[in-house]
Amino acid sequence: MDFDLTATQILLRDAVKEWAERIIAPRVRDYSREGRFPREVLGELAEQGLFAGPLPEEHGGAGIDYISHGLVAEELSRVCNVVRSFYNVHVSLVALTILGWGTEEQKKRYLPELAALRKIGCFCLTEPNSGSDAAALGMRAVRQDGRWLLRGTKMWITNGPVADLGIVFARTGPAGEDPAITAFLVEMPAPGLERREIKGKLGMSAASTGELSFADVEVPEENVLGEVGHGMRVALSALDHGRYTTAAGCVGIARACIDAAKKYALERTQFGRPIASFQLIQEAIADMVTEMEAARLLVYRAGFLKQQGRRNAREVALAKYFASEMAIRAASKAIQIHGSYGYSDEYPVERFFRDARLNTIVEGTSEVQKLVIGFHELGIRAFT
Repeated sequence: MDFDLTATQILLRDAVKEWAERIIAPRVRDYSREGRFPREVLGELAEQGLFAGPLPEEHGGAGIDYISHGLVAEELSRVCNVVRSFYNVHVSLVALTILGWGTEEQKKRYLPELAALRKIGCFCLTEPNSGSDAAALGMRAVRQDGRWLLRGTKMWITNGPVADLGIVFARTGPAGEDPAITAFLVEMPAPGLERREIKGKLGMSAASTGELSFADVEVPEENVLGEVGHGMRVALSALDHGRYTTAAGCVGIARACIDAAKKYALERTQFGRPIASFQLIQEAIADMVTEMEAARLLVYRAGFLKQQGRRNAREVALAKYFASEMAIRAASKAIQIHGSYGYSDEYPVERFFRDARLNTIVEGTSEVQKLVIGFHELGIRAFT
């Protein structure tokens, strides 16, 4: 068992760290304050090839491994969880899902565009009345004259208002039947599609989050992703990808909290000495570091299994559950160490706290991750 990164992985990690600090860091507070989507930042990152990473070279990618994919998410989130969230949806949920389930024609058509960020992707599963119970979605797709018509509403869709391509899940069979759901590739904007930006979020204010309403939006037959009626298989595999990079991103948030807390503790003096010399401050830092390192190992384990092509739903759920909860604890401790200053956006830890909170909800809540873990341990599905 080798815990060391390869020279190639270290080179990529350091490159992404440099890009994040040079391109994102100087602007992140302004984006957060203004609630402004960082489109120009994403464009500059695309010029560096950031969004090509895990895709094969024949589809415009760089063919990086899954550990490296996680390292990219960690370094982005260390500076800005909004950019990491964009990466998560665009690359993990959309591009990798098309790679796994798309036809050769779909891959040729869409993957190079996504890799170069000529198209932005979104993942449309959640609805106003369907969240954790994803199979209960109400959106309908009706086949008519060699095409599909999509009718319904999707909610809390990251990248939704700015996306050029969406993976949209709709019911193609009667409610309660299995199989009954199908995944579609929907080009945006489209006649009959209305998109509304959701404002007033607790955190992630610069992320583009939307409500998407479909009124007989036409989708050609060739844009079915996977098989008709097998959409939940597509959704679950996509969520495993998304949960992995979400977990890696939470490690990055915790690292940022630790770095900020250490810097402040060494500079801030009380009772004639740096607060870093106080036992309870050192205890808090020790707890943060220990939990961050434990989360990172869970992420690496999940990434290793992904790279080997082995089953990883259990390990991804473990990593996502522990890392997302850990990031909140790290941010809370960082605010406490900063005292009243930590409650102001003069320091970044209040943003870390607000942005971290969402990660226990997206890609399956912490409660859902516990059910996934419980099923793998007990072999029986919990009564929910």
